[in-house]
Amino acid sequence: MRVDAPRLRLAVAMAAVLAVAGCGASTSGSAGDRAAAPAKPKVSAKAATPRATAGGVLLARDPEEKDSFPLPAGTRGAKQAPRPSAAPAAPRRKAKRAAGSEISPGAPSDAEIRAELKQMEKAVKAFNRGSRGSSTAAVRAAVGGGGRAQAPSGAPDVIARIISGGNAIAKFPYIWGGGHGSFVDSGYDCSGSVSYALAAAGLLDSPLVSGQFAKWGARGPGKWVTIYANAGHVFMYVAGLRFDTSGRDGPFGSRWQNAPRSLTGFEVRHPVGL
Repeated sequence: MRVDAPRLRLAVAMAAVLAVAGCGASTSGSAGDRAAAPAKPKVSAKAATPRATAGGVLLARDPEEKDSFPLPAGTRGAKQAPRPSAAPAAPRRKAKRAAGSEISPGAPSDAEIRAELKQMEKAVKAFNRGSRGSSTAAVRAAVGGGGRAQAPSGAPDVIARIISGGNAIAKFPYIWGGGHGSFVDSGYDCSGSVSYALAAAGLLDSPLVSGQFAKWGARGPGKWVTIYANAGHVFMYVAGLRFDTSGRDGPFGSRWQNAPRSLTGFEVRHPVGL
């Protein structure tokens, strides 16, 4: 059968249109064009985006992280983490939590925190009454049982509160970024740890990163508290006892340590009046 040439061309054009419509045309180009374009490597949001605090400040990687026995990447807790109920105190104030952050299972409730604070206050008052008139007052804090620090005789209440806050998380695991979305967490990095202890005494309203601690408070060493901070790491001495994530004896080793360490490369600061 003889087919008219114009009709044949029209039929071919209509078939081509129907074929394209059936495949689902894309405004970004044909399937052939997409196949020819080089595939983009998949980059996870976690790898591409640095960890940020609740205030939006980016965290620098801790150069001493490997000496802090960090938990494996992606871990947000540990089965053998210390029980919060065994801690004598916790911060009075919580930081504003970042979107999507959650309180770790097993964290103390507000009622438990208030009860622990009352018990701690009674213990401090009794301790101070018993130490009055004593000529043998301790000059520095000491590490007691369970890796918790004991405040020296004659220390101000605020120092006892800092030590109690440090005791509450003394053996929690190290997790980079821990303690920044919220004071209540399943693990703490160096700045999260120092922030927690200071917040327990009402000295901070929200966590600070290491670089912020390098400019916080007053310059130089303090009488009771001295903070050593740079862009990547921070630790402090409270009543002569070191509180540091680096240098512990294991993933659940105490942050309270007797051993000295190098102070080179750190800004020296202290809370005003302390």
